Amino acid sequence: MGGALRPAVSRPPRGARFPLALDHVHALPRGVERALPRDAERPAPRELLRPQRPVAHAAQQALVAAPSGLGLDSAAVRARMVERLRAEGVSCEPVLQAFGQVERHRFVDTALATQAYEDTALPIGLQQTISKPSVVARMLALLFDSTAAREAGHLGRVLEIGTGCGYQAALLSLLGRSVLSIERLRPLHEKARTHLHGWRRGDLRLVYGDGQLGHAPWAPYQHIVAAAGGEALPQAWLDQLAVGGRLVAPMHDARSGGQVLVVVDRSTQGWHEQRLGAVHFVPLKSGRA
Repeated sequence: MGGALRPAVSRPPRGARFPLALDHVHALPRGVERALPRDAERPAPRELLRPQRPVAHAAQQALVAAPSGLGLDSAAVRARMVERLRAEGVSCEPVLQAFGQVERHRFVDTALATQAYEDTALPIGLQQTISKPSVVARMLALLFDSTAAREAGHLGRVLEIGTGCGYQAALLSLLGRSVLSIERLRPLHEKARTHLHGWRRGDLRLVYGDGQLGHAPWAPYQHIVAAAGGEALPQAWLDQLAVGGRLVAPMHDARSGGQVLVVVDRSTQGWHEQRLGAVHFVPLKSGRA
């Protein structure tokens, strides 16, 4: 399914003190010392992903949630989610370990907290969602199947497009040497800052800016992951991907009329693309709001 990806992709048309270093889009980042690498296991590279529910479906499902009877901060709750992911075919141990450490209920609204460990997307405001755990896990496992990650045992320098509520950024901070996460919606950027207040694991930076432009001051990135899907991959993402690195993002598929997950690997010969299963993500937009 791999094929040469031409680089001629169209350019984009268009309280509490946070303890982590924050940069504006055009500011050079400052160094942070800690990172938590993990030994990686290779996941199934072409595993199909089931589509996420649209925002409206997630909101309806939230109405029927019932408490599990266990405290949401209990490790047993997260362990059950991890075992469910494992049973569904996620086999990358560093990813599973990260899911066992990050408390997902702290990244969703209080009214939806009892559903935090179910395999469903949940609304986070502004017509955005926190993705299903199974979709996030498979995307991160695909990152770990790259040449760079297999050789290093970690994700190295990571660019996340679409911080959202900050949950995936927290997971990535346990999997890479350094993570820069960019969000175009200021209210969500501020919400992620609040959610990650006190989070001191790994080297993590949040940026308020246009994700379609990537973040050139920190490039190149060994891995890039996007939480929004457009008509085509922005050229800036391809340019900022390191040789040997991997990009995982949803993208519109003309044949199906929906979105598919696209995996792009960069070698010395160029970019090579795979298209995997159908997914459902919010649309990729340019600019800041």
